[in-house]
Amino acid sequence: MAKGIIICLAILMVLNIAALSYAQDAGRKIYRGVANIITGWIELPKNIYDTSVEDNILSGLTIGLFKGLGMTIVRTGAGIYETLTFPLPIPEGYAPVLEPEFVFKGKAKEKK
Repeated sequence: MAKGIIICLAILMVLNIAALSYAQDAGRKIYRGVANIITGWIELPKNIYDTSVEDNILSGLTIGLFKGLGMTIVRTGAGIYETLTFPLPIPEGYAPVLEPEFVFKGKAKEKK
């Protein structure tokens, strides 16, 4: 198990180096895809916590749980999609499928 985690981290580090060299390209897209596959499950506790802070603990344990389950599926699915389609510039310019593009980036900015 530990070997697998070390290998995944090493791959992400190599992809991160490639992603820093180019803005939005295939390297950034595959990095984003693999990162979202690996960290998609973090949406569950994150949404429980965020909903608990915004409302109350009961909301966090009910509404936050269901939001988290849904976002876990969406983020992991988006990661799989971006990993499989990384050589193709879709969406246009290798734009992220989800906003925020990573689970750790916080909430998406509201558009006016």
